[in-house]
Amino acid sequence: MIAAIDIFTELGRRLEGFGSDARSARCMADAIAANGWFTAEDIMMAVDAIRTEFLDSAKMASWLNRYPHPERRRRVALVMAGNIPLVGFFDLMCVLACGYEAAVKSSSKDSVMTGYIIDLLREIEPDILISAYDDATPCDMAIATGGDAAAAYFRTRYASVPALIRGSRHSVAVITGDETPAMMEGLRRDVFSYGGLGCRNVSLIFLPQGTPLPLSPEAPANTPRRNNFLRTKALLEMTGVKYLDLGSCVAVEDRGFPDTACRVNYTFYNDEPEVTQWLRRHDDEIQCVAAQHIPHARRCAIGRTQYPSLTDYADGIDVMDFLTKQ
Repeated sequence: MIAAIDIFTELGRRLEGFGSDARSARCMADAIAANGWFTAEDIMMAVDAIRTEFLDSAKMASWLNRYPHPERRRRVALVMAGNIPLVGFFDLMCVLACGYEAAVKSSSKDSVMTGYIIDLLREIEPDILISAYDDATPCDMAIATGGDAAAAYFRTRYASVPALIRGSRHSVAVITGDETPAMMEGLRRDVFSYGGLGCRNVSLIFLPQGTPLPLSPEAPANTPRRNNFLRTKALLEMTGVKYLDLGSCVAVEDRGFPDTACRVNYTFYNDEPEVTQWLRRHDDEIQCVAAQHIPHARRCAIGRTQYPSLTDYADGIDVMDFLTKQ
């Protein structure tokens, strides 16, 4: 069997130019038809992030050298979310890199893109250990991702095996006022990409006192986003909550996380220690923090929230450590 690094390096090569050939263009069209929230721009960004951040052979070698290679094979249930394109890919890569069997249950919202990647992997290595999830077949471990209600169910469903369960999280941006125009364009991507559905989408922005919100309105990318935006705006008007209209989402002054994709909250701060203390108190709700220099374990550059590295583990939980030390 081909080594994992070679398999994924070849996958990265095959993903170059995704969308420019007939096969990948058809896949993208089918994925958008299956999930009206997806856009071509979002799918292209998801593929680019995977290819550039995960599938570089040197990066993979350095990453994998941190972990012991398991001595025995295990079957790992992978229950994937479908809020953004290929959101379950990293877990799949981790399981296969360990030499384990991945029993994949993809979300119906992202089954087209997930199926496309699995087909490519099987073409590269016909004996790759990927199977369809079967609830009747026992698994040795499980990784399951969903909303908070789904996470509660997963904890019960997989209580008898080592399980990594993920629920809902949110991301924060901290603006200082001396950001460059390129950073502000990056903030736009952090907020608006994937329709705001990803846990790495910025949904709360900290601003220095007196600083205007540095976001320009943009039109909804598709009908589901427009409908959600209109419902969100109507609810705020009915309840008398003041908001800024950003075209495809609303901005509300509130130091908390919004409960809908088409809303971003913003709040003002006096000094960085105030922000640091707030982040510390809410750490178990936070996925990442986009900032120039605020201290936080999951800080990333503004504009790079959707480009996690191999060690930017979701919820701060090392997936490879979980898989190799059970």
